[in-house]
Amino acid sequence: MARRRFPGGRLVVATHNPGKLRELKDLFAPYTTGLVSAGDLGLPEPEETETTFEGNAELKARAAATASGACALADDSGLCVAALDGAPGIYSARWAGETKDFAVAMEKIRKELAAKGLTTSKAWFVCVLSLGFPDGHCETFEGRVDGDLVFPPRGTRGFGYDPIFRPDGHAITFGEMDPDAKHAMSHRARAFAQLIAACFDA
Repeated sequence: MARRRFPGGRLVVATHNPGKLRELKDLFAPYTTGLVSAGDLGLPEPEETETTFEGNAELKARAAATASGACALADDSGLCVAALDGAPGIYSARWAGETKDFAVAMEKIRKELAAKGLTTSKAWFVCVLSLGFPDGHCETFEGRVDGDLVFPPRGTRGFGYDPIFRPDGHAITFGEMDPDAKHAMSHRARAFAQLIAACFDA
């Protein structure tokens, strides 16, 4: 089935997260310069009421596209820890609290693992990107990268849980990795590659 193409013009990035916005602007640099964030437009953050990454990405994309009258791109992503039955998962941002303090969230994961007698776990990052159109249609793509957790956190690059996530095949965490290297293989980059191939003119 053919995917609907992005028609050009302004693209609203449906996030108030400066880290996500920065990464998406970097990824989109070769394709379009017409990016504006939902925060810049004063659009409210919708309540994430779905139970999957895909559901929440589409919810946010539709809300921003409807409110702005332009195509909107939403990202729903998170860290899933095998030993914690996939938590924090879709609640990854909420584990950081209202202040979005991911040092607190990373320490919560460490303590939950310690309570199970563990110092690490296999883990994976998931990113779902959804391109929403003003009529409510969405094109949605998922990327994943697997790795393991390291404590204490290492590195100050990236954002969120990056300092404790070491991708498979690498000796350093996302928090230590050069941004270009991360962009080449991250969960967000993998979802983004699918989005570009299906919906954008390269």
